[in-house]
Amino acid sequence: MGEPEQLDPQSGPPSRVAGLARRLLPAAAAALSGVLLYVSFPPRVLWWLALPAFAVFGWVLRGRTWKAGFGLGYLFGLGFLLPLLVWTGVEVGPGPWLALVVIEAVFVGLVGAGVAVVSRLPGAPVWAAALWIAGEAARARAPFGGFPWGKIAFGQADGVFLPLAALGGTPVLGFAVVLCGFGLYEIVRLVVEARRTHVVRRAAASVALLSVAVPVVGALGARSLVSDAAEDGTATVAVVQGNVPRAGLDFNSQRRAVLDYHVRETERLAAEVRAGKVAQPDFVLWPENSSDIDPFSNPDAYAVIDGAAKAIGAPISVGGVVEKKGKLYNEQILWDPQKGPTDTYDKRQIQPFGEYLPLRSMIGAINSEWTSMVRQDFSRGSKPGVFTMDGAKVGLVTCYEAAFDWAVRSEVTDGAQMISVPSNNATFDRSEMTYQQLAMSRIRAVEHSRTVTVPVTSGVSAMIMPDGEITQKTGMFVADSLVQKVPLRSSETPATRLGVLPEVLLVLVAAGGLGWAVVTGVRQRRAGGV
Repeated sequence: MGEPEQLDPQSGPPSRVAGLARRLLPAAAAALSGVLLYVSFPPRVLWWLALPAFAVFGWVLRGRTWKAGFGLGYLFGLGFLLPLLVWTGVEVGPGPWLALVVIEAVFVGLVGAGVAVVSRLPGAPVWAAALWIAGEAARARAPFGGFPWGKIAFGQADGVFLPLAALGGTPVLGFAVVLCGFGLYEIVRLVVEARRTHVVRRAAASVALLSVAVPVVGALGARSLVSDAAEDGTATVAVVQGNVPRAGLDFNSQRRAVLDYHVRETERLAAEVRAGKVAQPDFVLWPENSSDIDPFSNPDAYAVIDGAAKAIGAPISVGGVVEKKGKLYNEQILWDPQKGPTDTYDKRQIQPFGEYLPLRSMIGAINSEWTSMVRQDFSRGSKPGVFTMDGAKVGLVTCYEAAFDWAVRSEVTDGAQMISVPSNNATFDRSEMTYQQLAMSRIRAVEHSRTVTVPVTSGVSAMIMPDGEITQKTGMFVADSLVQKVPLRSSETPATRLGVLPEVLLVLVAAGGLGWAVVTGVRQRRAGGV
């Protein structure tokens, strides 16, 4: 008998380490590509990083089972959403922030499962990008009315794809970016494959190239839809940022001080107007929560707001908290210098866990402090808000509503010639939330070809032209005002006219791709079993 074969004692452990590394690499790549996607969002202007982020995501998911796709998609979602939404825990601690991310990442995980399933289909980038938009559509509607924060479109305010918002809204803009990213991966994969096999798959290569070229060419063509021309004249608009005594949740305990700050800044602006330093505004826009004291039940609040309107000699849109028949409303009040309050708009898309508390009894059992933060739920308004201010029709989109496609579009279809997004970001201190929300308003300006003003209690307040350019802005936690002549417009973009239709079509494309992949997989398994 010969000598037994000697095993290399070093071959086992390194082999196991290499196997472990191969298994961990996709997981690490998924999480890190999610972080890369986060870095592409404001306040940074690295919008183009979304493309390699989705290219890596496509590589990670190709050929995986749906279960592996869900896990890798979930890691991608965590890498993206954990840093993006950290502002939600600035004042209330990590519990709500982590809970929100854990839930929202499930939607990304489901998208990952779907992308893995369609990854071997012809035209895989198209199916995959449509699935991403389907995931965004679901996330914008559930649970508790949805949470659209983190839509890919909202990271593209400085990007070359921005004009596509006017063509088909946030779904088309987001689809173009994601398609381009997945297309880049497909190009790289086919080049590597061709070098290895010396075979060029022309049909697949054509689809990959078109996945990159069509979004870019489409964006260049859509630039013709973007215009700053005044169709209905102009209006001289003033945005007032009064500031708050201190940041954080307890700024509300200084409600009278916040109101007085906005009155004081308006009176200061009136003095500059009288001195000829600033143009007389046609109307003035105050932020959300600029008067958390109900002026309809508090004579002092009524008097100081009325005094501010008379001092500036122009109507003011005042953000108030109003009680009607025992119900609380986050309300915008149109205040005329002669007639007083003449019109109101009640916020329709109210914020869960901020303005109302779902599952109140269950949450109270877990942590009674959370229920004390929202002692009484706000009620929803039911009608669009368009104020006629010195002849101009101003659509009101209060803070959180700017994230929802329907809430902004309804104001434009109701006749708004410009849009105001009164907001209160004081509860989030100096976090990135302010800049993320400002970017949303820039997208909305292009989407509907309207001037958008953003009056905020503590900053950043801004004037945004219909092409998405910020022409003026304030700092954070300073009292300031902005005055500018802006164009009024009444024409509707394709995005405004089409409404939800582009999103519905992309969801149907996603469903078609999934159906095709499932049927193909069943047939292959049956054929293999014969």
